[in-house]
Amino acid sequence: FQVKSENSKTIWNTEEVPEGSEFDDTWDPREQPEYEILFKQCVGTEDVFFGMSRKDPSTACCEDIVVKIKLPETKYADITLNIQDKVLDLRTPNKKLLLHLPYCVDSKNGKARFLSEEETLEVTLRVSREFDFINFA
Repeated sequence: FQVKSENSKTIWNTEEVPEGSEFDDTWDPREQPEYEILFKQCVGTEDVFFGMSRKDPSTACCEDIVVKIKLPETKYADITLNIQDKVLDLRTPNKKLLLHLPYCVDSKNGKARFLSEEETLEVTLRVSREFDFINFA
């Protein structure tokens, strides 16, 4: 079984490289900041009291992922954030976080806000699952 590539000198195909691996830098001396991943779910009274929808308290029924990243002694202007479908890449002068996300997200429509009093960056990402339109109709 032989795979032909456009350039015979290449040793791998770009499809073989996993998403996010271009950010892996094992020689980077910056430390990883503390972070936590929270799951956010939009529920109404019909869900809580009557159980009329198919939602349950599991992460499979959550619409958003919220990543809270502690960044002490960091200014908002120093933060570089790159979001892909399965990867969050954050860099500051002193910290670096490469986080492989538990679910695919909508990388184009996320929100981030820096809470300067708490020295925390809060990133909210919409989960993008293939069959949500059927499961939560």
